[in-house]
Amino acid sequence: MAAGPGFDVFRDDWGIPHLRAGSADALAHAQGFAAAGDRAWQIEVERHRVQGTTAAFLGPEALGWDRFARQARLADTARRCFARLEPETAAWVTSYVGGVNAGLAEGARRAPEFTTTGLTPGVWEPWTPLGVWLSVHILFAGFPTKLWREEVARRLGEDAVTLFATDGPGTSGSNGWLLTADRTRTGAALVAGDPHRFIEDPGVYQQIRLACPEFDVVGLAVPGVPGLAHFGHTGGVAWAITNAMADYQDLYRERLRRTADGEGVEALGPGGWERADVHTVTIEVAGGDPVTVETVETARGPVIIGGPDPGSPDEEAIEPYEGAIEPYEGAIGPYEGAISLRHPPRVTGDLGFDALPALLRARTVADLDTALDRWVEPVNVVLAADTTGATLHRVAGHVPSRPRTNSLRVVPAHDPAYAWRDRPAPMPRAVVDGTAVMANARGLAAPLGVEFAPPHRAERIRELLDRGEDWTVKGMADIHTDTRLASAGPLLDLLAEVRPDAPDAVRLRDRLLHWDRHMAADSTDATLYSALRTEVVHRLAAHPALAPLTGAADPARSPAHPALFAPWLAAVPRIGYALEHLLTGAFLPYEDRLAAVAGAVATVAPRYAGDPPRPWGEVHRLAPWRALPDTGEVRPGLAGDHDCVLSTSGVPGVTDLCARGPAARFVWDLARREDSLWVVPFGASGVPSDTHHHDQLPLWLRGELVPVVTDWALLHRSEETTTPMPALRTPVHEQEVDGFGTVRLVPIDPEADAALIHGWVGEERARFWGMHGASRDEVREIYAHLDSLTTHHGYLALRDGVPVALFQTYDPATDPIGECYDVRPGDFGVHLLMAPGDTALPGFTAGLLTALVTFVFSDPAHLRVVAEPDADNEKAVARMVRAGFVLGPVVDKPEKRARLAFLSRPVLPRQRSHSPGTAGW
Repeated sequence: MAAGPGFDVFRDDWGIPHLRAGSADALAHAQGFAAAGDRAWQIEVERHRVQGTTAAFLGPEALGWDRFARQARLADTARRCFARLEPETAAWVTSYVGGVNAGLAEGARRAPEFTTTGLTPGVWEPWTPLGVWLSVHILFAGFPTKLWREEVARRLGEDAVTLFATDGPGTSGSNGWLLTADRTRTGAALVAGDPHRFIEDPGVYQQIRLACPEFDVVGLAVPGVPGLAHFGHTGGVAWAITNAMADYQDLYRERLRRTADGEGVEALGPGGWERADVHTVTIEVAGGDPVTVETVETARGPVIIGGPDPGSPDEEAIEPYEGAIEPYEGAIGPYEGAISLRHPPRVTGDLGFDALPALLRARTVADLDTALDRWVEPVNVVLAADTTGATLHRVAGHVPSRPRTNSLRVVPAHDPAYAWRDRPAPMPRAVVDGTAVMANARGLAAPLGVEFAPPHRAERIRELLDRGEDWTVKGMADIHTDTRLASAGPLLDLLAEVRPDAPDAVRLRDRLLHWDRHMAADSTDATLYSALRTEVVHRLAAHPALAPLTGAADPARSPAHPALFAPWLAAVPRIGYALEHLLTGAFLPYEDRLAAVAGAVATVAPRYAGDPPRPWGEVHRLAPWRALPDTGEVRPGLAGDHDCVLSTSGVPGVTDLCARGPAARFVWDLARREDSLWVVPFGASGVPSDTHHHDQLPLWLRGELVPVVTDWALLHRSEETTTPMPALRTPVHEQEVDGFGTVRLVPIDPEADAALIHGWVGEERARFWGMHGASRDEVREIYAHLDSLTTHHGYLALRDGVPVALFQTYDPATDPIGECYDVRPGDFGVHLLMAPGDTALPGFTAGLLTALVTFVFSDPAHLRVVAEPDADNEKAVARMVRAGFVLGPVVDKPEKRARLAFLSRPVLPRQRSHSPGTAGW
């Protein structure tokens, strides 16, 4: 997208926007404009989430969130908070919204999801960014955990209410650390970290640079929100955050009744029956009937569960996880079961947005500290350092002062003992002595919360940092990607006490006891450990002491809850998260714990007696969230596990697929900002056909980072890049393949596609392609030369607009391969390189080859396809045989030993898929 009036948009080689304007407000406009261009679909989904209108285009599966958003009154809270902003902040946010609205139509034209869903881009209101921030973080403090504790108390007794006091779904895994000047090679501080969230595609964080006469800041923005809230480097000061795991949202059990005229609702408060605020709203549902929802708000807050009528839970619960607590119909009586939510922004009308422009203007730790005094939501632990050597380690946010019980349970609304006090809790801080680490563990923020992450990640980071005193920016990558799993200790300690009889069980036991406890992607021992852990979790779930949690609910005791909260109420994952504590605590007898491990060994060992386990990276795969399901979803393999520093989390006891992990990685250098590094899981752009949509994924998977560019001379203006994106270029071939999608072949543009291709050919799996280790400029030059030839051609193969393969063709008679065999008239050479990721989906390769072969044979002069995969690339060779190629001899080429393969015109590819890991042929 071209720059707008009053600002310039530059890009680096990774497509990261660098914005420059004459004022802070003009820069905010530019940031909104860039967000609309790069992330139109993503931010429009977020706008609809705030309003509770996503089901209108996403269908019934989105109804649960829409109902909650309406009942919790998220949009109204955002309006209230906007009205309370300082005038300067309100003008700044309004400028951002103006930029979004200016760029949204063009951004939507680039995003195919609008066409797929029939969604028309809407108009952003000045309060919309506040609503986006609120909806992104409303579940961050995990208030549904209180519903879980209620179930634990009902089913296991009051003494067990904190039995599972460990991190809950989606709230921990982040890491951050600070090294003071005396511990680095440059003599200036380093700040590093990796925020852990549900991995979304597009990513929840956007790399960006914001520059105007007042400030010049690089950092990670939340698309749809102005400024750089969580991670930034102003040149003078750099900061990073992790979730403090504080408890600042309360649930109140309300007693509701209809008024005598039937038109109003009353709630029982500390002073008696009070009139509640009631509205009726209609939620449109794509493919379904509209749904009418009554919203009720008491003096405590909006009612998010239940209502004033008997037997009217707000929706039927749908339990996605095995072992989730089962609901029942009709549990809510006329005066019981309704639950309201009380949280600071709704009570105070302050979301903390006045802190955002102040963070951008900070030059020192003192400036930053002052700005953070205005922070509200979410409550974070902050680390910061500046170029003078000053450091900061504090908690920022609003935590209400109230009884401890409020943090643990759902409390009665009519009892004044559970009311909030006038002053919020004081925010703790600490002095930094050489090193400071934050990883959601109990520590600085302990007085503010109930459930924290285990200490393993924090302790491991300190251990690794203590091994050196001369740290560099690049050395931080080894910390980010450490896979040591200390939480495996209790299970392995019990395993050491097991004395199995079966030989395969003995082998399994001995193998795991000699395992190095690293969840490395190539480790088969890690796979065995995960399998054993899963079996132990299920055995504990069946234990008589815990079985009440996983069995059917007692209708006399357990209420129904909305499906939205099911992940917090699923018993098997809860047992999995708390496994370490359950295996070491006194809740279960030692003999029963040992028996669970022994039984798990006996069950798991035979599975692998004749079938060796696959490497961990083949079972532990990335499964990002997308607003629209993607049947051709890329699921690359990962290292790490929940309690590793490389925290890539599945659902314990349920799946090894990873839904949570590092949503970004970064290292801020206070000596030279331009030496800082960062990376995100996918890329700078949210447009599937954009070169920079997934170009950082290979680096993120390998633990590598890209440089933070600060020299404007190394950037290029957006309007100077006029080459259309691949999906917008005129295809040389287009074909709809049944069950696969639309395949398009478009000519490679050496300049525009260099970054994309460089990311593909630089992977180890693509070493057969012959460009492993080449720089991006070298790749650009190679394809510029190819583009100049009349006998050789290069294309990107797109599936539904997304680049999935590199396809090159050539005349064998004019190519060195022609010296290796007798070229026939009509021979036509091809090379195919699959994009990174898992393309081993059923029919993927067959569908792609159907279109490629059709393209080749559309020219009647082409009688035979010639391919030359590396002779050692067994998977590529096998794939070609399955596709109908006839193998020829092995020939020696200067760069490789190749196996010739031929496909004659009458032979068509069979409908088969290829084996995973095949790079190209």
